[in-house]
Amino acid sequence: MKKTFVYIALALTAFACKKDNYDPPSSTLSGHITYQGMPINVSSKDVTFELWEPGWGKSGAITVNVKEDGSYSALLFDGNYKLVIPRSQGPFRSITNAETKTDTMLLTVSGSRDMNIEVMPYYMVRDAKLTVSGTTVNANCKLEQIITDANARNVESVFLYVNQTQFVDGTNYLARTALNGSDIADLANVSLSVNVPDNHSANGASGDQDYVFARIGVKISGVEDLLFSEVQQINLK
Repeated sequence: MKKTFVYIALALTAFACKKDNYDPPSSTLSGHITYQGMPINVSSKDVTFELWEPGWGKSGAITVNVKEDGSYSALLFDGNYKLVIPRSQGPFRSITNAETKTDTMLLTVSGSRDMNIEVMPYYMVRDAKLTVSGTTVNANCKLEQIITDANARNVESVFLYVNQTQFVDGTNYLARTALNGSDIADLANVSLSVNVPDNHSANGASGDQDYVFARIGVKISGVEDLLFSEVQQINLK
């Protein structure tokens, strides 16, 4: 009986060692969340999608974070995956995949691969222009409504955020201003202004900095994640 236990223990140890000796993932899947090839700018770490790999006894998804510029990167094993964007994620809707006839995308990873993920945003921020006058940051943009069918949604609010670092969103800002969607007379001409606080240099991440970063954020009715313009550096001197 003791010999049997020893054999089983040795077999389990050998199996565990063999399992632990697998090479780590070495292939990179990267790209952007896009609309007609244009990146969708979002809030850092708020938007994710899922990769499911059949087999291996796995029941959970690999969660991939989307960066503020709409880019993503995931280190993976080579294999076949199912890509799913949960319905609650992003200021956009998934596009029906031609192969699966659903919003699930099938993809194969064999070595590093660059792949953009096309979606249908509710709106796009167009022609965003940010300027400075003294210590006041001014912003102007056009909001183009993309989804106009039964799934269309109104603009709830538009924000102008200013921060000391390139991470600029609803939780990372030094100053902000807001405009109610109901107060916007023309979506093709949206303007906002915000004053940079006098103490921005004293609190600057790099010391006595004479610049800030800013971008426009759009809150869509019934959608948690905001849509953004690109981050821009604003020189104050």
